[in-house]
Amino acid sequence: MEETVGDPPTSAVLLDHCHFSQVIFNSVEKFYVPGGDVTCYYTLTEHFTPRRKDWIGIFRVGWKTTREYYTFMWVTLPVDPNNVSTKQQEVQFKAYYLPKDDEYYQFCYVDQDGLVRGASIPFQFRPENEEDILVVTTQGEVEEIEQSNNELRKENQELKDSCVSLQKQNSDMQAELQKKQEELETLKSINKKLEQKVEEQKDIWETELLQLKEQNQKLSSENEKMGVRVDQLQAQLSTQEKEMEKLVQEAQDKTEQLECLKKENGQLFLSLKEQRKHQQKLEKTVEELKQQEAIATKKEQELTRKHQQKLEKTVEELKQQEAIATKKEQELTLLKRDNFRLMSYMGLDFDSLPFQVPTSDQGGAGQNPGLVFGNPYFGIQESSAPSLRTIKKCPTCKSNLADDVFDHISQQHPMETLSLDCPICDKSFSANEKQIFEDHVFCHTL
Repeated sequence: MEETVGDPPTSAVLLDHCHFSQVIFNSVEKFYVPGGDVTCYYTLTEHFTPRRKDWIGIFRVGWKTTREYYTFMWVTLPVDPNNVSTKQQEVQFKAYYLPKDDEYYQFCYVDQDGLVRGASIPFQFRPENEEDILVVTTQGEVEEIEQSNNELRKENQELKDSCVSLQKQNSDMQAELQKKQEELETLKSINKKLEQKVEEQKDIWETELLQLKEQNQKLSSENEKMGVRVDQLQAQLSTQEKEMEKLVQEAQDKTEQLECLKKENGQLFLSLKEQRKHQQKLEKTVEELKQQEAIATKKEQELTRKHQQKLEKTVEELKQQEAIATKKEQELTLLKRDNFRLMSYMGLDFDSLPFQVPTSDQGGAGQNPGLVFGNPYFGIQESSAPSLRTIKKCPTCKSNLADDVFDHISQQHPMETLSLDCPICDKSFSANEKQIFEDHVFCHTL
């Protein structure tokens, strides 16, 4: 097939013959001599306008699509498409690219859309010495000839396939026959060797036969001796048969025992199977308990962590309260020192001061009448009067109490019989259960 720069435009669609008359091929020979160039003459009808990528191809008769071209040539566009003389065109196919067989071919004009616009009558490539038969056919006859050629080609192909199959079978049968002949030759040689061995063995057998006759005579004399021995052996055999019967009976007993053991083994196997199932259930239960234990441990750790956080928070609050109380005691101590210093400065005896502070109704009665502007520390004395009381600790809760309050509580509730009441749930504890009471109150803060 011709190799060109770029392939021509083709189509894979089965074509319609209604457009084949738009380009008419002229002077198409019945056959062309191989080895020479072929000139294709064609005429463009008035209903067809050529384009730049139109081409003319040589197709084997029976083609279905424009992709089945053997070789092709690009067409030359006419200078003046409207001139009648330019409608006559030609292309030349070089001998190198032409088919070399004697099949039927035809020219086809294909436009740049891949559609056939004209087709020539069939022709062949063969020598001139063959008889020339002028055949004039119509387009319908050409199609019938093409269909007949296709059927003949199909039958020819089938015959070729059948011939190839038969040739293959023949070659296989010949190979098999050759193999059988070789096997036959091998068997013949083996048979010959066997015949030789039979002859040799026959001589050996005759010699052995003579030896056997001599041995037979000896055996006959020994047979008489063995008769007596046989009688003795028969007596022994009868004795052994009785013993054998006993052994058979014992074997039957053992067989019965074995069957019983097999049944017991089967029962034990079933029991073992049930125990394994029970064990699997127990293992599953243990696994579930382990999971529950892990969950409970996790919850316990979480609760412990929360409890620890609450305890730490409570301890932190108690430390803050203790720090506040310590700060207040320090401030109270400083106030007492300032008050004592002021009393000393005023010439007053701190121990002789009364516990009640004069009310504001007395006005300036409490002031020194000798002072023109009054006592400047009189207000301080009044505000500091409650601090002049002696501070004592509560024996139960360690709170700060004044002397009169502490004495009143001591008179009402002696230490031996003093009861401790919970301020939250009103539960009472004796004075000897002070630690238990403190722990109880601390638990309410958790």
